[in-house]
Amino acid sequence: PLGVITSIAESHLQQGLIYVGLDNGQVHRTTDDGRTWTTCYDGLPRKWVSRVEVSQHELGTVYVSLTGYRDDDFTTYLYRSTNQGATWSSIANHLPSESVNVIREDPRSPQVLYVGTDLGVYVSTNRGESWQSLCASLPTTPVHDLAIHPVEHKLVIGTHGRSVFMLDVKAMV
Repeated sequence: PLGVITSIAESHLQQGLIYVGLDNGQVHRTTDDGRTWTTCYDGLPRKWVSRVEVSQHELGTVYVSLTGYRDDDFTTYLYRSTNQGATWSSIANHLPSESVNVIREDPRSPQVLYVGTDLGVYVSTNRGESWQSLCASLPTTPVHDLAIHPVEHKLVIGTHGRSVFMLDVKAMV
């Protein structure tokens, strides 16, 4: 059975390619603007899909963050697929155990990923092989959205505390 849609992401590389994530851990893909759908969540935990992010650089690459906080499960759930969701690999690699709310790929480099968690922001400069905290100049607060400003190349951080922070991330790429 279908759940509630929690995230929608559209490909910038292929018209009609859209992914949706649901509150029950399901991810579905369409390649024809929603006329037909394919399930693509085998191998993912059945947790709330907090974000789906389609690569802006590589067709077939998609990222999914999930959260189990509604079940008192604070495991870090973060995955990448390079074959449109047919298989998934964890890229949580040594991130602290905390709920992940958002993942974003840098628009200038497919190597650079950002995640917002219940305790802060992290960056990977090697596609999720390792992560570094960006929290030194930020308060400890849940981060619910991230965006990279297309001109200034600053990371815009939206928190649960209704605050917005900006970090210069030009050096990351």
